[in-house]
Amino acid sequence: MKYSLILFLFFLSISCSNTKNQNAIVEEEEIVQPPNFYYGADLSYVNEMEGCNAVYKNANNVIQDPYTIFKEAGANLVRVRLWHNPTWTQYSNYEDVKETILKAKAEGMHVLLDFHYSDNWADPSKQEIPAAWLSELNNTEALGDLLYNYTFETLNNLSKLNLLPEMVQVGNEINPMILQHGELQWPIDWDRNSYLLNKGIKAIRDISALKNKEIGVMLHIAQPENGLWWFEQATQNGVTDFDWIGLSYYPKWSEYDLTNLSVPLKALIATYNKRLMIVETAYPFTLEDIDTAGNILGEDALIPNYPATEQGQLDFLNKLKEIIEFSGGEGLIYWEPAWVSSSCSTLWGQGSHWDNATLFDHNNKANLGMTFYNASLNK
Repeated sequence: MKYSLILFLFFLSISCSNTKNQNAIVEEEEIVQPPNFYYGADLSYVNEMEGCNAVYKNANNVIQDPYTIFKEAGANLVRVRLWHNPTWTQYSNYEDVKETILKAKAEGMHVLLDFHYSDNWADPSKQEIPAAWLSELNNTEALGDLLYNYTFETLNNLSKLNLLPEMVQVGNEINPMILQHGELQWPIDWDRNSYLLNKGIKAIRDISALKNKEIGVMLHIAQPENGLWWFEQATQNGVTDFDWIGLSYYPKWSEYDLTNLSVPLKALIATYNKRLMIVETAYPFTLEDIDTAGNILGEDALIPNYPATEQGQLDFLNKLKEIIEFSGGEGLIYWEPAWVSSSCSTLWGQGSHWDNATLFDHNNKANLGMTFYNASLNK
């Protein structure tokens, strides 16, 4: 009897072990091959919009999960922002970003994770240090350790859930020096800036090696003309271990239009031998404002031959994609195509400041601009 019990327990342990291994295999992240061109969508606002009871409809006017809408349209990359500790909102924190990555990967899309290294928006006008790090503002070495540990631990936690992103941004629109407080300091202190950026890069490289997964490192600058001087200075100061040049391109704020945009794009690719992607762009499909939150992209955002119509929006995206490919670039991400109007408020007003520049009409139905993604389905 004792011998039979031992045999039973032995075979039971083998069975449990096999079941555990099978479950582990099922739970492993599916490897999605990189596309020839990234057709991306920044969906950082989607979870919040759904939390505000917004619904999304596909081109057939049927309510559908927004991630599925983008996937079925042809999007193959989701970009998502991460704030350090945004006490003023429940979104764009780690838990929210984790949910976004889970949904994106469930649809078979790649992910670009955008570390803002701030508790709020980081962009060319502000690079505010997280409040939790403020005591180390003038201690570059200690600040570098905080940045490294935060980046590493965030990615390591995502890895445990099989949610590692395919690409990671070290900062968002980092035209100025990162991790500042209050009024921006110019010129850039490159001893400090390069040390901090390289600490972030090292954290990504270390996770990549530890987890045996390739993760592309991206540095993101607003507007191509700024990329020209910024990457020159960065390279001269030892910031060279990155894979992607990421650029924001909004004609409203750039000295380059669609007739000469290829000039800086080609120059950046040729000079630094890096991959290049436009990670932010947008264009209005209407000038109508349907809520009390003023629209950021108004008539001053329009360019000749591209009216504020759904067709004008689509034509702009197709032309921009053509220019990027012609220049040697490998991707185009639409910024906040699902930031529709809702009952929720931003820091500046109720509704959306982008409702006239989404890829959904004012009834939240996928508009003609959404068909931009269709080209990826034919490749």
